[in-house]
Amino acid sequence: MRTSLENKNILVTGAAGFIGYHLCKKLIVEGWSVFGLDNINDYYDPQLKFDRIKELGILKEGAQKYNSICQSNLNSFQFIRLNLEDRKQLPKLFENQQFDKVVNLAAQAGVRYSIENPEAYIDSNIVGFANLLECCRNYGIKHFIYASSSSVYGQNLKMPFSVEDNVDHPISLYAATKKSNELMAYTYSHLYGFKTTGLRFFTVYGPWGRPDMAMFLFTDAIIKGRPIKVFNRGNQERDFTYITDIIEGVLKVINQEPKQKYSLYNIGNSKPVKLMGFINEIEKQLELKAKKDMLPKQPGDVSRTWADVEGLKTDFHYSPSITIEEGVKNFIDWYKDYYKY
Repeated sequence: MRTSLENKNILVTGAAGFIGYHLCKKLIVEGWSVFGLDNINDYYDPQLKFDRIKELGILKEGAQKYNSICQSNLNSFQFIRLNLEDRKQLPKLFENQQFDKVVNLAAQAGVRYSIENPEAYIDSNIVGFANLLECCRNYGIKHFIYASSSSVYGQNLKMPFSVEDNVDHPISLYAATKKSNELMAYTYSHLYGFKTTGLRFFTVYGPWGRPDMAMFLFTDAIIKGRPIKVFNRGNQERDFTYITDIIEGVLKVINQEPKQKYSLYNIGNSKPVKLMGFINEIEKQLELKAKKDMLPKQPGDVSRTWADVEGLKTDFHYSPSITIEEGVKNFIDWYKDYYKY
């Protein structure tokens, strides 16, 4: 439901990504004028990204071109393929489009990939983020909402994770870049007065999910008869959060004026699930048994995540409701349909 505020024109970066696609889809339904941006890199199969935005009415032929605005053939959605690191084209976009709000979901994703390819994270997650903040400052953006991550908590032992906890010991470069984003946003809010809200996402899963995430990897391997890699020998827990719960939370933040210039929230299910229980649910829904390759813990991995979401509940009436059983079933139904199994 829209507020009375005249915040009608919104930019969503990472629009061809998993969360970005779902957010754009929902915003369009709610009557927003949505502009999507993505560089459609090849971190995972770009075809999945092109197929997501095709669902929003953007054809691959147009979306392949850099710095060219595409108009949806279904609705008021527009899209541009653009790198956030581009200091010439990004400000031009802001000047021409006059956005009211910006949601930054673009980032080089993946904890493990950051160990092998650190430069990609600096370029996208630090340089790109700084460029966005500069555009927000220079072009009168009222509210900048951005994705942070549960990975900033590192090896914190206190549970559940609270935004009041110390997060000065990230154990991956990905986590370090997300912590840096929070600090940069704080500084810009302090110096230039526009509002910033950071959301620390906790293990998001669901239809159209990323191929490098556990839900996709496990389902794909089990269906194809390959062994699944179970790191830390299965002795870990994750606060698995279904995509629609995430989107509802993000929408509440978009639609409501924040109380402070700078805010930070956890956004998760707040019900940790043991990894083996998660695998068991996938096996149950597929009616197949997984071949398990039990492996030691990987560098950069944490043993347990658990979100304290009281802040988001209090300030925005956030209320996640999708169970693991329902969420896993929905993903598998989508997977079978998309890949024709």
